[in-house]
Amino acid sequence: MRRTLRLSTLALLVSLSSACSILPQADPTDVYRLPSASAARNPGAAADWSLRLNKPLASDVLNTQRIAVVPQGNLISSYKGARWSDPAPALLRNRLLDAFQADGRLTRLSADDANLQADYELAGELQAFQSEYSAAGLAVVLRYDARLVHGRSQRILASRRFEVRQPLADKQVPAVVEGFGQATDRLAAQLVDWAVAQGTQYQPKNQ
Repeated sequence: MRRTLRLSTLALLVSLSSACSILPQADPTDVYRLPSASAARNPGAAADWSLRLNKPLASDVLNTQRIAVVPQGNLISSYKGARWSDPAPALLRNRLLDAFQADGRLTRLSADDANLQADYELAGELQAFQSEYSAAGLAVVLRYDARLVHGRSQRILASRRFEVRQPLADKQVPAVVEGFGQATDRLAAQLVDWAVAQGTQYQPKNQ
């Protein structure tokens, strides 16, 4: 009886081992950070107000770690075997935070993860964070509808759509990732200037 039980157990283990060996192997995935260029410090005077940066809202397609690509028309897909280190909204929020810190005109900065109260909040919707093929070729496309909001009243003080298209000469994923870095740096530079100007304009009215 014991010998039969041992043989049955051995047969089961061999069967499980064989089954495991034929299971499909997971495709290797490369994880990419969002590259960034060094930004020059702005010599302008420091602003006397605080700003909290919120992660932008985004559709389910963009609110993931997949690197999105629009190969044609209205079809949206993602690059196989590659992903971002964080979902796109967090990548953009963190890049903007880095840009404000490098700029130097705003020193009282925080992110929404800390849930600290600030004079103003920067919020909005991320409408595009992808590469796109078109008749003009391949390009990284970023589109962000930004809003500057009064912290206590939650009143919208200013809003603006920012859109950047960064042409790409190389279709390989590492080159596409570099293109995302260049595009986000361009968008961040525009947005920092806009937010500082708007916040400084409205600050005296809210003291």
